[in-house]
Amino acid sequence: MNKLFNLEDINLTKYIFFTGKGGVGKTSTACATAVTLADQGKNVLLISTDPASNLQDVFGIELNNKGTSIKEVPTLVVVNLNPEEAAKEYRESVLEPYRCKLPKSVIDNMEEQLSGSCTVEIAAFNEFSNFITDENLKKKYDNIIFDTAPTGHTLRMLQLPSAWSNFISESTHGASCLGQLAGLGDKKEMYKKAVETLSDAEITTLILISRPEYSPLKESERASLELKDIGISNQILVINGVIEESLENDEISNGLYEKQNEALKNIPENLRNIETYKIPLRSYNVTGINNVRMLLKKDIKEDNDNKLNTEDLKGIKNLIDDLYFNKKKVIFTMGKGGVGKTTLAATIALGLSEKGVKVHLATTDPAAHLKFVISEGNNITLSKIDEKKELQKYKEEVLKKARETMGEEDIAYIEEDLRSPCTQEIAVFRAFADIVDKAKNEVVVIDTAPTGHTLLLLDSTQSYNKEIKRSEGDIPESVLRLLPRLKNEKETEVVIVTLPEATPVYEAMRLQDDLKRAGINNKWWVINSSLFITDTKSDFLKTKAKSEIQWINKVNEISSGNFAVVAWNSGEIKGDNLRNLIK
Repeated sequence: MNKLFNLEDINLTKYIFFTGKGGVGKTSTACATAVTLADQGKNVLLISTDPASNLQDVFGIELNNKGTSIKEVPTLVVVNLNPEEAAKEYRESVLEPYRCKLPKSVIDNMEEQLSGSCTVEIAAFNEFSNFITDENLKKKYDNIIFDTAPTGHTLRMLQLPSAWSNFISESTHGASCLGQLAGLGDKKEMYKKAVETLSDAEITTLILISRPEYSPLKESERASLELKDIGISNQILVINGVIEESLENDEISNGLYEKQNEALKNIPENLRNIETYKIPLRSYNVTGINNVRMLLKKDIKEDNDNKLNTEDLKGIKNLIDDLYFNKKKVIFTMGKGGVGKTTLAATIALGLSEKGVKVHLATTDPAAHLKFVISEGNNITLSKIDEKKELQKYKEEVLKKARETMGEEDIAYIEEDLRSPCTQEIAVFRAFADIVDKAKNEVVVIDTAPTGHTLLLLDSTQSYNKEIKRSEGDIPESVLRLLPRLKNEKETEVVIVTLPEATPVYEAMRLQDDLKRAGINNKWWVINSSLFITDTKSDFLKTKAKSEIQWINKVNEISSGNFAVVAWNSGEIKGDNLRNLIK
């Protein structure tokens, strides 16, 4: 994989979609692509639908949902859609006809079903479908670029006949985001045309953005297969942040180089036949037109005069001491995939066990073989929740009940709905509830917390079921007992894990807001994989480390100083290395 992502060598289509995990560089790459094409004399429209978008920071100008011309790039127009606002309007348009006609508990249930990430994505797709299908825009612009593509799950939903019936507003299996398509109304033809455009390889290219790391590459593979499954096969893979070679005599840069090489040598099977390009790791933040222009060309030296606004950088030991002192009984680590939740959960379990506390540690991470990270014994017991097994068990339960009263068309809708992220969360959460319910005499540390949306969904669904005496997905008693426990801040702590970068911090802030809606306390944050607190001798990495300061400051502000910072580490974090994290 030696080809640079050089647009002079790539024949891009009219419509270009960027997709990938949060924090891999989707927005930066989309902006750099748009500016480069515009610099070539093309008329370009760039549209962002990313809830964590920092487009305004990138271009240094206020943006809106109508279109803003960029002074330094005369042939570029940028549109910044706010999917959260779109989802709010969309949700109200669905609920309004039912207010004053149905009991409050029913409305609450419907409202929460429309509050998940699936609804945000549908609302965003509703917005940018106008741009995909507008013939005037098609004639006006040479390239129309979208920062954040819809998932395969969303697109399959749009293709199901039941999405266009009243089924959604009349039924619920009490489990997931069922209902997010209820407001589509008369837009069936527009959506159909939008999906057809996405599937047309002659006019649409899907660019998968990843990093040379295990978790983002696995996510790219999943997205690639999901989108190929519905006919979107014109795909390109761009791996962002690649260290070309390690020339400096520096342990950190050498370790980073080796770690990336290992990930790239073991690239997932289903990505190996996709045309692949790379973007070298840059030492600077991609903000401002000059930096955006340089991203696809070369590294530049950037003066960064950010100052740390605290002298009190805590470590994991401070976090563990606080959890021990306050006698927390249930501890969740929470954050997006790839931020280090499993390692942190194991470190917390070890730290508490060495204080004489009995700890049960549970994970859902299929890649985290806990016994290789931490051993049982010395006050620690382990368990692993099999997500696939729990999800399959839950699906079978829901579908069995649904088939008693529903036709095949509606069953097809439920089957697709059961593939939503919320369904998996709830299926796994039931297993979590059983673990916590059994562990009455020990502290339970769980890798991956349920989101506030999931908890509110369970809560409102229970009220809904009491009201209308109907349920396709029963809520176990262990879950009902656990909800009040999670809201008891004397017993429960959710530790939010992030990275010192824009998108992971913004996404973590949304997770925190979600928890607040559900009445769940979060005191501690952890910033993982920080170069800033390493002793790197590399001038290149020192410059990159300085770019972390603004995000450390941001987390310090959000957490009121209750955050720990963990240094970037090239080795596997297990055994004695866990103790080193605590020290």
